[in-house]
Amino acid sequence: MRIYLIGYMGSGKSTVGKKLAAAYSLQFLDLDAYIEKRNFKTIPELFANLGEEGFRKAEQKALHEVSEYEDIVIATGGGAPCFFDNMDLIKRTGKSVYLRGTPRILAERLLQSKTERPLIKGKSEEELITFIHETLAKREKWYMQADVILDFDRDLAIDEVVDAIVIN
Repeated sequence: MRIYLIGYMGSGKSTVGKKLAAAYSLQFLDLDAYIEKRNFKTIPELFANLGEEGFRKAEQKALHEVSEYEDIVIATGGGAPCFFDNMDLIKRTGKSVYLRGTPRILAERLLQSKTERPLIKGKSEEELITFIHETLAKREKWYMQADVILDFDRDLAIDEVVDAIVIN
C-alpha cells in the first residue's frame, strides 16, 4: 500500500501523514525531508543553488525513488504533483489524497509556521492570500486528479482529517 498526500504548503500533509501512517501501521516519509537528506542541503538552499527548475528536477527524481517503497504514507511537497509526470506517477503507483484548504486558512497556517518556505518568504498576510489564490488556480488541475479530495474551510483537528481518510 502506498498513499500520497498532496496539497498546498500548509495544508497539513506532514502532520496528517504521520498520524495516518501510525493509524494504519505504515511507514511515513516526508518527500522534502527525503530530498534534503539525499542532497545534504535544506530546501531553501536547494532553491537558492539550483533555482526552482533545478529543485523540481531533484524533487521528480526523489518521487520516482520513493514510489517504489511499500506500506508507506508519503507527504509530497506542495508543487510536486504539478511538474513533469509526477501526478501520473502518483496515480499509477498509489492512492492519492488531496488536503484542500481555503487560501485564508492556508495563509493563517503558513504565517504561524516555523518552516522556511522560499516561495512565500517576506509576504504580508494579504500578499500571501493573493499569492496562494493565484498559485492554487494554476495547481488545482493536478490536485483535483486525486483519488480522495478532503476539503476544509476551517482548522480541522488532525484526528478528524485522519478519520475522514478511509483506506481500502
